[in-house]
Amino acid sequence: MLTPARRSILLLPVVFSILAACAAPGDLPDGSGAGASVLATEVTPSPTIVWFPPTSTWTPFPTPLITPTIESRPGLGDQTFSDNFSDPKDWPGSKPASEGSNSIIVNGNLLTLAVNQPPAVLSSLRNDLQLTGFYARVNISVNRCADNDTYGMLFRAAGSQNAYRYVLACNGKLRAERLQAGRVVIMQDWLASGDVPSGAPAQVQLGVWAAGVELRFFLNGRFQFRVIDPVFHNGTLGLFINAGSPVGMNIGFSDLAVYAVSYVSPTPTATPRKTPTPSRTPKQ
Repeated sequence: MLTPARRSILLLPVVFSILAACAAPGDLPDGSGAGASVLATEVTPSPTIVWFPPTSTWTPFPTPLITPTIESRPGLGDQTFSDNFSDPKDWPGSKPASEGSNSIIVNGNLLTLAVNQPPAVLSSLRNDLQLTGFYARVNISVNRCADNDTYGMLFRAAGSQNAYRYVLACNGKLRAERLQAGRVVIMQDWLASGDVPSGAPAQVQLGVWAAGVELRFFLNGRFQFRVIDPVFHNGTLGLFINAGSPVGMNIGFSDLAVYAVSYVSPTPTATPRKTPTPSRTPKQ
């Protein structure tokens, strides 16, 4: 009876014979044949799969620099004056009711300037009011207005012939003038603005800011333009209309208010120069 160890020894030649028979012709014992190629292919490592490939780093957009809004009414202070148009005596030339075709009427907390027979210019200056630096605003009801007819505010006025004039036109434009001895000097020529009513009926709030030689102009609280003019320094406020079109004009003013302004407008100053010392003229 064969032991297991001896049985294994006897089977070795058979195993080698089977392996030799399975080998393809030309296989070499040095591993250079087809069998070696198969083994080599089986042990070649496959490429490593990169599941999370690196991406370029996100660069944030630069934060925009926000500049502060320029203060259009610097130095604006408390309300110092108001007029609800309750007393005709405060507005020269006005009456409590119409007494003719062209009228200045103070009634029902409203100052109404009406031209029914054009052409005509109507204006009235507020009594007992002297302003230097201020912001003044007034509400305007445009009841009848056409073509190039104009209306607006007089300020720093020493009379109807000497004043600054903020002018709105019925065609949707505005400008600023200086009346000096009745002569018109244009400080800002006509500009179109969406805040100026075109025709009637309409509502608008007119405002003027004045500090020193600087004058700023507003409609509905929105800045329109500025001018620099050194001629008039103080005076009263007034309201006016100038009607030339055949339909005439009817403009109502209400809720006049004035606010203090504490502001010094920056203006160029003269550069000091050293006074030269005169030299002695040499004798001949």
